[in-house]
Amino acid sequence: MLAVLLYFNPNFKTIGAGVAILLFGMIMLEEGFKVFTKGFLKNILKKVTNKLYKSITVGAIVTAILNSSSLVSVITISFISAGLISLSGGIGLIFGANIGSTATAWLIAAFGLKINIATLAMPMLVFGLIFSFQKKEALKGLGNVLAGLGFFFLGIHFMKEGFDVFSYNIDLTQYAIKGFLGILVYAGLGIVITTILQSSGATMALILTALSVEQITYENALALAIGANIGTTITAVLGSISANVAGRRLATAHVIFNIVTAIVAIIFLPPITNLVNYLAIIFGISESDFTLKLSLFHTLFNVFGVLIMLPFIKKLENFLVKFLKEKVSKDIDEPKFLNEAVLEFPSATIHALTEESKYLYKNAVFEIVAHGLNIHRDDIKSSKKVGKIVKNSNNDLNVNVTDLYLKKVKTIYGEILKYASTAQKNQKLPEKLSTRIDDIKIANRKMVETIKDVRELNKNITLALNIKNKYLIKEYNNFRKKVIKVLRIIYLFRTQDDEKYGLKLAELKNEAKENIKHSNKSMDKLIRDDLITTEMASSLFNDYANVNDMIKKLIEVAEILYDDKDSLFENNNFSEDIL
Repeated sequence: MLAVLLYFNPNFKTIGAGVAILLFGMIMLEEGFKVFTKGFLKNILKKVTNKLYKSITVGAIVTAILNSSSLVSVITISFISAGLISLSGGIGLIFGANIGSTATAWLIAAFGLKINIATLAMPMLVFGLIFSFQKKEALKGLGNVLAGLGFFFLGIHFMKEGFDVFSYNIDLTQYAIKGFLGILVYAGLGIVITTILQSSGATMALILTALSVEQITYENALALAIGANIGTTITAVLGSISANVAGRRLATAHVIFNIVTAIVAIIFLPPITNLVNYLAIIFGISESDFTLKLSLFHTLFNVFGVLIMLPFIKKLENFLVKFLKEKVSKDIDEPKFLNEAVLEFPSATIHALTEESKYLYKNAVFEIVAHGLNIHRDDIKSSKKVGKIVKNSNNDLNVNVTDLYLKKVKTIYGEILKYASTAQKNQKLPEKLSTRIDDIKIANRKMVETIKDVRELNKNITLALNIKNKYLIKEYNNFRKKVIKVLRIIYLFRTQDDEKYGLKLAELKNEAKENIKHSNKSMDKLIRDDLITTEMASSLFNDYANVNDMIKKLIEVAEILYDDKDSLFENNNFSEDIL
């Protein structure tokens, strides 16, 4: 369609080139600002999203800096998909992003259309490209920012020049539509243009430049701005396709907010326009300066939209949770935190992998190991004495460890390894982040190995209970006590902020290492006194080594997943950031 349009109307080439240059400038701006947000965004996200007013404010500021509400929307969807922020915190960021997106219109109206912008753009491009070739990351970032601004302003210049030339041949105002029909038609056109350009900022630039040379009427420009606000949600919707249910809920919230805001703006267009005229007088904006008035209108109706939606945030959140329910598989557990949307952001990827691994341990491995010992999980979590738990747990739970592994572990384990390998292959990760992924893979492998160990142990515990040899049962009960003690301390270690449990785990780990090296004297005595058969002794010695190996692996898993190693999200020394 674009090629046909350019062929039949060559005058449109300059406008098309201007839009392309402006979009390229916006991409470079985003890339440039990413360098300067390293460590910043990841450290404040959790802190600011605990309060709605904070998340709205940060959403507005970050969007104004990055010059892209679509980018902020996609990033927020990725964060919420990875479990970094709550749904309400994400909604606040999205609301703020809509307000922050109006900064682009002010930049264009106040500077881009008021001065000879091409003269300013040229030195920006020159110095921007010089800096972008430097080795230092900060200089590269500065170069991209300068070049981005240069291309941005140059794009506006070409668009304005294009509309000037265009006006000699065709007067677009002849297609102006007045009244309510005009509002609906041009709002729809705004949606279409923004969907094609994938940027409300670029659409606003197009509207403002056309308005500045009187190629569209002020009333139709207002409607186009309203449509642009709805069209910008398309990027968020596309970004949520690869996200989990949490990401889809946020994308839906974004669509609902922008549609509600647009409806309110359309219904109350006359009074909002009157308010714009009144404020224009106060701010010293000329009555005929429609570009600045449009920018003011764009900001006002977005602010009104946020104010209108604020009382309904909780209801909106509840509706989204009920409307978009998490898919529950009755047969096989599936990953809860891993999704393609997060892979673009290294630290968010690490967080997703860590949370998925914790989920695997808490909801599968812990259960399988406990049930493999014929012990209920609630008993391990309780304050009951370990000896008493074992004494009262001599009934066979009829656990099929292999079935539990296939249903609860295999799929998630495979997805974790695939996700981790993809992250390491596709991203240029700093050494610390890459090492962290390797550690997570090791933790998962050890969990699977532990399940294989407990499968053999479960068979022999069941056999011992059926044989009813009191000496054999006593030895296996001692094995069970050891593992229960470790599982309980790991549970306390991951649920309570007390370093004594970490020290206790280290002690038990060293003890298990020493036990692997030395034989069990009590078992030696049972063999000498012929209290157990040769077959029983063989199983006991194998399981003695297996139990100590299991203990060592379980503790190592806990150290990797729960020993504050996920603190990279709070640590300012970590240079790689979510962006």
